[in-house]
Amino acid sequence: MTASGALWRNWARSQSVIPARVERPTSAEAVQRAVLAAARTGSRIKAVGAGHSFSGIALAPGVQLDLDFTGILAVDEAAGRVTLAAGTRLHQLPALLKPYGLALENMGDVDRQTLAGATSTGTHGTGGAFAGLAAQIVAVTLVTGDGSLLTVSETENAALLPAVRVGLGALGILVDITIQCVPAYLLHAVETTEPFDAVLAAYPERSRAADHFEFYWFPHTDAVLTKTNTRLRPGASRAPLGRMRRFVDDELLANGLYRSSCAAGLLLPALVPRVNRLADRLSGNRTYTDYSHRVFTTNRSVRFHEMEYALPREQVPEALREVRALIEKRGWTISFPLEVRSAAADDIWLSTGFGRETGYIAVHRYYREDPREYFAGVEAIMRAHGGRPHWGKMHDLDADTLRGSYPHFDDFLAVRDRLDPERRFTNRYLERVLGR
Repeated sequence: MTASGALWRNWARSQSVIPARVERPTSAEAVQRAVLAAARTGSRIKAVGAGHSFSGIALAPGVQLDLDFTGILAVDEAAGRVTLAAGTRLHQLPALLKPYGLALENMGDVDRQTLAGATSTGTHGTGGAFAGLAAQIVAVTLVTGDGSLLTVSETENAALLPAVRVGLGALGILVDITIQCVPAYLLHAVETTEPFDAVLAAYPERSRAADHFEFYWFPHTDAVLTKTNTRLRPGASRAPLGRMRRFVDDELLANGLYRSSCAAGLLLPALVPRVNRLADRLSGNRTYTDYSHRVFTTNRSVRFHEMEYALPREQVPEALREVRALIEKRGWTISFPLEVRSAAADDIWLSTGFGRETGYIAVHRYYREDPREYFAGVEAIMRAHGGRPHWGKMHDLDADTLRGSYPHFDDFLAVRDRLDPERRFTNRYLERVLGR
């Protein structure tokens, strides 16, 4: 299907474009035809996923592809490996995997993304011993710049696997992805409010000791909301939150308070600290046990801008203290909490966790507010601590700066030269972060 271009905007309303043409291929062969057609006319072509990236990584001013094919393509039940169409949304996976008794090893806290978009940008969850989504991928099929169909796996073109797992959309159009799943499991969640200084002091140890540990700090307060998830053995019993409790906590209190705080920040900034302290008192302090995906993910109904940096894990406490001091020094009123997570080291060339145990600090700003001054100040702190920016979130770094953060940066560029020598899949963002 082909349609004339119309205004496309990402979820955060931070990026927009009017593509020259929109196509909705329903198969790998249709993607090949679209790439070959773009080549004949000298057009650029990109798949856009679900639009949950805050950066311009998905902008397609030429031909925009909305991958209109989803679901399971093959299952190796003995190995626990599932091949899925690349346009499948993460929130569809639990139902798709349930008949096989499988689940993702780890998930982030948002599940609206497409599988292709999530791996291409380095999406991750939290857990000191668990790497990001891309590390769970054992094979992909993609359409390269000349329209060829290329399979990359542990046994076929294996040398390319460290590049294509986090490919930024620069190496081709992903059409299917094979994930190494695990047997379905329950998580026991403990959420509580704790003192800011005590949590920072204990963060390195807690991020190692817990299966999945994260926390949120509301600026202008002295407390954080911690969430500790423990993986349970088979046979454990569910004790989920009741429907009403989940609605009150996650919709009325969490999203409702965020919305109130953001409105206060726009109209009466002086109210923000008071609203944030109220959020601290009303949030957290609950325990429950549920299916993994129901514990990992949270509904986000308040739009925001986001920047996230990956640091050597031991650098996180000091970096966060410096962010807190900067907010106080500048007199900013920040309504959205900062989020702190962790991940294991991996060997994926452009993964933010490449080669080191990683901690993540994410900062947010309401989408109707200008984030530039706040994000620039935080970015300077993150860079001073060896930070690497999340590819799908806002940052100002370019190829010259990023090369120093990734030992295999030029190896990735060599793969790009091989798979897309004509730069069929590039856009302004990729030109900035990878060079031309």
